[in-house]
Amino acid sequence: MTATAVVVLTLSVVTLVVVLGAFLTTTRSGRTRTSPARAVQGPGPAYFDPRTIKVTDTVHCAGVRFRAIGALHLSRQGEQRTEYLLDEGNRRYQWLSVEERREPGADGAGHLEVLLWTTVPTEGMVPAKSTLMMEGAEFSPVQRGTVAFRAEGTTGLPDRGLLDFAHYRANDGRLLAFRRVQGGTWAASYAHPLPPGSITVERPS
Repeated sequence: MTATAVVVLTLSVVTLVVVLGAFLTTTRSGRTRTSPARAVQGPGPAYFDPRTIKVTDTVHCAGVRFRAIGALHLSRQGEQRTEYLLDEGNRRYQWLSVEERREPGADGAGHLEVLLWTTVPTEGMVPAKSTLMMEGAEFSPVQRGTVAFRAEGTTGLPDRGLLDFAHYRANDGRLLAFRRVQGGTWAASYAHPLPPGSITVERPS
């Protein structure tokens, strides 16, 4: 998937995830610890690498404790990204997308783009090919297309399939993305970028 290509969960899928999530309320017993798993190295201090998140991990993100109940492994034209379905409890779910971005023609390692997605009501809206208004903000189209996915854990999606996407950017930098399983209905989400070091993980010792 391209650096800017993002996808969001359809509203019908969210409903299915709510039902399936009830089967995941039992957690493993035993002591947990903050995972020292693979760290991202850079000019500053090392921090947890969100690419190493695993389904069933307890994820601390944006001041909230989640459980990773599923993942989507996405690919398009040789580029890949992963999205993790996080369960906060009380039927509240968010997607966390992780992608290593490299500028065209740049050598060496790129940087991680980590986005936390929040579903927004669309009331039957469809992604226009021109500028659209959402909650008083004007969003310009950036890219649209189709991405292949492989599902892991509980996502409400088939094991494999295709997702259509369309994404936009506002003047203030906010991201808006539409997504649908092919043949399904569109749903939309806003993205909230997360700074390095804002994610930690607990795993059974």
